[in-house]
Amino acid sequence: MSTEQKLTEAVATDEEYNHAAYGKSTNVGKEGFNTIMLHHGHKLDGENRARAPPIYQTTSFCFEDSQHGADLFALSKLGPIYTRIMNPTCHVLEYRIAALEGAPCTTHGDFDNAKTLPSALATASGQAAQLQAILTFMKAGDNFIAASELYGGTFSQFKHTLKGLGIEVRFFDVSKPQQIRDLADANTKAVYCETLSNPSYQIPDFETIAQIAHDELKVPLMVDNTFGMCGYTCRPLRLGADIVVASCTKWIGGHGTTIGGVIIDGSSFDWRVKNADGSSKFPLLADPQESYHGGNFAAHPIFGCDSTNTLFALCARVKTLRDCGGCQSPFNAFMLIQGLETLSLRARATSQNANALAEWLESNENVSWVSHTSLASHPSHEKAKRYFRKGCFGGVLSFGIKAKNGKVAGEKFISSCKLASHLANVGDAKTLVIHPSSTTHQQLNADDQKKAGVKPEMIRVSVGYEDFEDIVQDFEKALESAVKAGNA
Repeated sequence: MSTEQKLTEAVATDEEYNHAAYGKSTNVGKEGFNTIMLHHGHKLDGENRARAPPIYQTTSFCFEDSQHGADLFALSKLGPIYTRIMNPTCHVLEYRIAALEGAPCTTHGDFDNAKTLPSALATASGQAAQLQAILTFMKAGDNFIAASELYGGTFSQFKHTLKGLGIEVRFFDVSKPQQIRDLADANTKAVYCETLSNPSYQIPDFETIAQIAHDELKVPLMVDNTFGMCGYTCRPLRLGADIVVASCTKWIGGHGTTIGGVIIDGSSFDWRVKNADGSSKFPLLADPQESYHGGNFAAHPIFGCDSTNTLFALCARVKTLRDCGGCQSPFNAFMLIQGLETLSLRARATSQNANALAEWLESNENVSWVSHTSLASHPSHEKAKRYFRKGCFGGVLSFGIKAKNGKVAGEKFISSCKLASHLANVGDAKTLVIHPSSTTHQQLNADDQKKAGVKPEMIRVSVGYEDFEDIVQDFEKALESAVKAGNA
């Protein structure tokens, strides 16, 4: 399917968005978003028929006999061996997220964990998800091109940790995708961006970036869709992305109780691309697997590129997760499943409050600027209307206070809020506020903060779904105190 076809299918109307076809799986037809988030991926156990997914709080799973154990380790059969790699509770979460994000899910089958494989992989955190996704197909000497406007933790991981592993990250201005061409070389292995840049909320030109990545560079497009609310607001896989990563800690869990991450395989990239000399561009996936006796996973009759093309999902699980160990616990997976079951309700309420709060702030005499894609003044407003679900513009916004000393005013605003919580998270049921320059992006120098879209006076708000009038009252009083402090 072309990027243009994906785009048309994804955003035509809210009804079509909600009931978009999900691919070849007989169990993922045209169910609505709500039905998927409530039912998908959970097959009732034959003995007890528990309605809620059971928590398989166990380290290991017994083998039927010696041959069964050997078959599982050789991957000639699928099934749980050790919770670090596979767990039935985690699988329900993985099946469900993959479908909500719009992955084809060609190996989901009837969700029999002994015979099927999710197109997603749950991890210990969002940071673990993006790191393990990268390490699945990149090695020392490789590079990838990433948008410069990133979550502070992501930027630090890319610029410092990956550098120590020999993987170079080259940064481009997400509003100027043509820069990707100038930064690329023969060792470039991916293009990376966020659905909504944190905290400036720039939206990528998905079509252009996907075209450059696929047609010109022959590399996958990788997107962090944390702010896309697990496919409710945006589905990058339908806009040209090949791999999606996200922090489950945010809207997926939704209640500030559980850390988690996820990797989703769009099954859209052919990993058998060759270099000019005929060698594999992605040897970690396309070449024989040394840790599996030289097996050729790219040609596997079930997972290979010419069959279900879930090669990336398979290797991310049985190689990278196996060796790096950043797995999701069964109990945390259960908590995240509970969060998913109210995702659309929370996302809708949050979106409505965020839109209204952005409008209120923009008209407030004590506010100098507001950044939220619902506003016509935002540079990504038209792209939001094109790529996102109707009426949804993201649950996070930023603003600056009109005062002589914006930094002092910002700090005073934070300390004056009574309803809104001051903490380092987004996507909670409650309204959260933070001063990014001194917290989430504090480890970046002034120049890097500027490149990341962080201003000294910036206040970031993750909008909750309290009664809107109560949020306004809290902000109104905090703004009054902030302006006095900033003008003193």
